[in-house]
Amino acid sequence: MELFDSMFISASGMRVQGERLRVIAENIANVDSVGETPGADPYRRKVITFRNQLDREMGVDTVKVSKVGTDPSDFRKKYDPGNPAADKDGYVSLPNVNALVEMTDMREAQRSYEANLKVIEASRSMLSRTIDVLR
Repeated sequence: MELFDSMFISASGMRVQGERLRVIAENIANVDSVGETPGADPYRRKVITFRNQLDREMGVDTVKVSKVGTDPSDFRKKYDPGNPAADKDGYVSLPNVNALVEMTDMREAQRSYEANLKVIEASRSMLSRTIDVLR
């Protein structure tokens, strides 16, 4: 039945947006994580990519997490010679995490999750009304 297919597709969208939110939370939690030794690399931002996948049993395209990779952009530098993680010139490498970008991604994930949830609610409502008509 088409309504179950739409619910299944939306559920896969909710699942990947939840995973995306987990990666964003990890990035935000580590926004100030520096290396443990002088000159060591700090936390590197993680990024998530999606892909569509045909579910042959149901015959519908769903979304899956393709991979969770790392952002290759440069680390930020801060002059702090008293920090134990500072290199020989007194600079500390900071994570390449921008809290504003993470908050924007979080809002986007939230909206996508809510949109998928609305589809499931609409499908359930249509299914319920159909059953009521058939009684």
